[in-house]
Amino acid sequence: MAGFDVSREKDAVRRHIGIVFQEPALDKDLTGRENLDFHGMMYGLSRSERGRRIAGVLELVELTEKADVLVQNYSGGMKRRLEIARGLIHHPSILFLDEPTLGLDAQTRRRIWEYIRRLNREEEVTIILTTHYMEEADYLSKRIAIIDRGRIVAMGTPSGLKDVLGGDVITLEVDGNGGIFIRLLEGIPWVKSAVEENGEVSITVEIGERRVPELVSIAHDRGIHVNSVLLRKPSLEDVFIHFTGRSIRDREVSAIESMKEFITRRMLR
Repeated sequence: MAGFDVSREKDAVRRHIGIVFQEPALDKDLTGRENLDFHGMMYGLSRSERGRRIAGVLELVELTEKADVLVQNYSGGMKRRLEIARGLIHHPSILFLDEPTLGLDAQTRRRIWEYIRRLNREEEVTIILTTHYMEEADYLSKRIAIIDRGRIVAMGTPSGLKDVLGGDVITLEVDGNGGIFIRLLEGIPWVKSAVEENGEVSITVEIGERRVPELVSIAHDRGIHVNSVLLRKPSLEDVFIHFTGRSIRDREVSAIESMKEFITRRMLR
């Protein structure tokens, strides 16, 4: 990692990575500047170097004017931005972000996204991000790994992963048992896949706008009433469901937990 062996050169690896944990890890009784200064000292930065880096990262996350305010008076979004600044204080080559926008409102989440993209573009920092938000992964990532039960089950670019589904997704809300409608679609060559959940049938087809009338006609001919129709392009959520299934997971290893375990075992010990 960053040109170093994670097993034999652990100290060098630590110096070249930054981490923003999911749970807040700031000292609320210190100011933003003091939090950054303390973290810089832990990494062995000189006083003059700390001053330069603190000024730079505060400007990057737009907290210069709040630098001398106690963290206990920061909003949730400001704390997240300060944690990102802290993770950058020693100018790491790689930054790990563990669900960086969890619990934030939509506007603040978008702002955090812009900071992350700026880090990658302007600071040339490699970002490894774990998230349950498919929209976030789609917007930020150049390469995505889907982890299920502790295993990587798919990896690729966002567009490449969406192409795996092979077409558009048409969702029909039907009266009665959607499984009956799915059986009517078996053997139709342009139907790539069909699944039913809670009275909604999601069908993957090519050139979806041309297939909607045909699907409605098939349902009508068999006496199945269609309440609504939705046509959309495949999303990363569709890809995630495709590879992991629709069942609710209880007490299983999540993607985020798997990544945490990997980071802890391989890089932080």
